[in-house]
Amino acid sequence: MLHSMTGFGKASGTYLQKKITIEIRSLNSKSLDLNVRLIPLYKEKEIELRKQVGACLERGKVEVTIAVENNGEERSSVINKAVARAYFNDIKDLEQELGVKSPDPISQLLRMSDIFVNTREELDPEEWTFVSELVDEALHQMEDFRMQEGKSLQADFSERIAEIRALLGEVQQYEEERIITIKERMQKALDEKLGEALDQNRLEQEFIMYIEKLDVSEEKVRLANHLNYFEETMASGKGAGKKLGFISQEIGREINTLGSKSNHVEMQKLVVQMKDNLEKIKEQVLNTL
Repeated sequence: MLHSMTGFGKASGTYLQKKITIEIRSLNSKSLDLNVRLIPLYKEKEIELRKQVGACLERGKVEVTIAVENNGEERSSVINKAVARAYFNDIKDLEQELGVKSPDPISQLLRMSDIFVNTREELDPEEWTFVSELVDEALHQMEDFRMQEGKSLQADFSERIAEIRALLGEVQQYEEERIITIKERMQKALDEKLGEALDQNRLEQEFIMYIEKLDVSEEKVRLANHLNYFEETMASGKGAGKKLGFISQEIGREINTLGSKSNHVEMQKLVVQMKDNLEKIKEQVLNTL
């Protein structure tokens, strides 16, 4: 079963007085583009977290957010009152010197990061184990989401591949008519320009050589093989996205060649419909893992 690169996973739990929430979002990308947002206390575990996420998610533009809410009983930082008081006095002295009055000196103080003191500098290993388990839960949800999206992608691919195959089957009904039309058009053009009898044997040979250049038998066979290979690759399951992209390019080449050789209005209409289906496949392949 195919997997989409689009996904979302969330897990939350309470450790002591903290509510910890993990959110993982993913969009399409050629490789794994991982962005991690952590609180300062967890920064030392960023490399470990990246390895944990990377081992599960092969590709995608992934954002991992770990948010922590304290219930108020435990604080990670407190105000250094001595430093805050010194800053406050400096502000008041500056007001007198400049002859201005600050409307809210306390707000100014709270924006100064160095008045806060971290009361807990070391991460409890048991707390990180709890966080790591939440990450695994969010990743599991992400995988389920990607798998469900992948089912939709696979159903759409199957429908469009079947449509291209059906259109390819309709080409045959116009091939003989196309040859007759081309031959008559060439004969008429030669008669009008030369206005005299031609060597029919030589003319037939020239017709055959020209028509052979317009033969689409090989393109039809190769296109049919590429369509089969696309379906086989889909059936191989997760991780087929890049390969499907390459196969789509090969399908496109055969359809383009078929169009350039068609020289028939109805065949060209079929080619346009094939291209339309293929473009929709290519758009979705970009989001396939």
